[in-house]
Amino acid sequence: MKTQELALTRSEKKITTLMALEKITLSDLDNLDTGERQYLGSVCTQMLQNLKDTERDDFLNKIEPIMPESNKQQIWEYNHQAITDAISRLTEQHGSMPTKNHLAEETGLSRQTISKHLKEYQTHPGHAEQIEQFKIMAPMLMAKVFQSATKGDIRAARLYLETVGATGKQQNNTVVKSQNNHIQINNTILSQENLKRLSADQLNQIEHIVAKALPEGKMIE
Repeated sequence: MKTQELALTRSEKKITTLMALEKITLSDLDNLDTGERQYLGSVCTQMLQNLKDTERDDFLNKIEPIMPESNKQQIWEYNHQAITDAISRLTEQHGSMPTKNHLAEETGLSRQTISKHLKEYQTHPGHAEQIEQFKIMAPMLMAKVFQSATKGDIRAARLYLETVGATGKQQNNTVVKSQNNHIQINNTILSQENLKRLSADQLNQIEHIVAKALPEGKMIE
């Protein structure tokens, strides 16, 4: 029992010494065994959960050299979620875009961290991954649009027909076009490429079928 207590005390002293450094490097971990490295990880996690504002920034700067890339990505995702949630919440509450100071108060992040994130988030790999997640949902969204159109939603019908190019008013910046997606109705696949092969009469037939499902007297302008 005394041996275990002595070992724990020795490990705690090692971690305390590391935490006193201005910056912890990989070479500083050379004299730590596996258990001590795990203990260091637990201490760092606990501190990150408790620290706020510039103290959090200073601590992240201290441990940055020893942080795995996966942990850095998790921190970016946490910051991004905290900032976007705060913007949404404060905008809804006050009817205007919050200042960086308000975001700092709401999130516990420093004003510097928020400014840096807002300035650079579009070039971060994590942002590109989130955009791809939205794009992959485009076919499902267009299927919902089609379902709404067949139930009488005029706007949905117009959007659907313009998106697939069946009205001659195809939108140039739709997600579906940029991703070359298609709509599948049962076993039939309806894609932009397939529609281009149809004659004007055939396109009119498709439009007529959709229009026929709409309430009487309501035609797409």
